[in-house]
Amino acid sequence: MAHLPVLVSEVVAALVTDPGGSYVDATAGEAGHSRAILSALGPQGRLLCIDRDPDAVAAARAALHDQSDRVVVREGPFSAIAELMAQEGWERADGILVDLGLRSTALDDPARGFSFRQDGPLDMRFDPRRGVSAAELLARIDEAELTRILAEGTSRASPRRLARAILA
Repeated sequence: MAHLPVLVSEVVAALVTDPGGSYVDATAGEAGHSRAILSALGPQGRLLCIDRDPDAVAAARAALHDQSDRVVVREGPFSAIAELMAQEGWERADGILVDLGLRSTALDDPARGFSFRQDGPLDMRFDPRRGVSAAELLARIDEAELTRILAEGTSRASPRRLARAILA
């Protein structure tokens, strides 16, 4: 099942203030918001789509291939917006969208390791080619380090108790 972005019309109405402007979808995913942004842009409008997930980049490229004169799809983290814009010769953007949710298709894919509902490798990386998987991380850290990570990265109470349960 394809990912369905939320609040599409509301996002586009708030974001696109100049139909001839330059916009960035910094978490393009499968291009749901990107397609809607493009439909609100005029012929001079342009869009830079960014995602760090190689599967999402491939999906966005496929979904937007017919708009290649107005859109560029690039792989990278949203923290590299300025660098990626500069590489495309952009000095500024009229609007930037950053949707911080996860794609439902990534959550539903057991091979990605995000789901607790389905068996699969414990990976949990947006880009499975970079860094270490969650399984590799858990194999090499101790309870104190996992407690520190959980205390910094979650609002859950009792990170030490959670660390013990995960390691058990």
